[in-house]
Amino acid sequence: MAASEAIVLVGGLGTRLRAAVPDLPKPLAPVAGRPFLAWLLDAYAEAGMRRVVLATGYRSQQIEEAIGRHWRGMEVAYSPEESPLGTGGAIAQALAKVQGDGVHLANGDTFLRYQPAALEAATREGGCALGIALARVDDVGRYGAVEVAQGRVVGFREKGGSGAGLINAGSYFLAGEGFAQVSGRAGAWSFEECVLHPWSGRGEVAAFDATSDFIDIGVPEDYARAQAMFAERVA
Repeated sequence: MAASEAIVLVGGLGTRLRAAVPDLPKPLAPVAGRPFLAWLLDAYAEAGMRRVVLATGYRSQQIEEAIGRHWRGMEVAYSPEESPLGTGGAIAQALAKVQGDGVHLANGDTFLRYQPAALEAATREGGCALGIALARVDDVGRYGAVEVAQGRVVGFREKGGSGAGLINAGSYFLAGEGFAQVSGRAGAWSFEECVLHPWSGRGEVAAFDATSDFIDIGVPEDYARAQAMFAERVA
């Protein structure tokens, strides 16, 4: 049975978006009349998720009041940070609330259209504990490119390049056999630096690029683009 739980990281400070949204945590930034996080949770509900753990930090109470404990048939649990834990520390703490043998991971300020079950299948079929969803963009310079070979992530190029390519879209699948390696690390740390990069260097990260509609609302021009994209659904 496919995993039906997700951890969504919603604890960031949102400094790049502060000028446009000064009084809200970034995941609650209004997009087409709704909090951005609502669109992300809708997508997980439509994909068959039954449970979501929101890893909160900055203005955590605001997020809990806006989302509540149930969302379109999904149970919503919370994993609040007492102090900033970084992406890795937040995931490690939230894993304690996961009930199944595998979990989807996502950044609460990015949107990506993909099938979580297909990402999980690609990860497991590749014999990997971690799979990453990649987005194809016209210009990798703003994000940094991901290098792929034979269905695996083999490297990352820093920001500053140019041209079309694949980027890290901020969505992952972590199989149960990888839980202990992540949750066993204490304190504040970066998931990208301490897990994603070393695991991919060993050929242990599956690449998945059957995706579309990538948006990072932390970038002001993408925030504006999100308004138009989601307004089409409301109309």
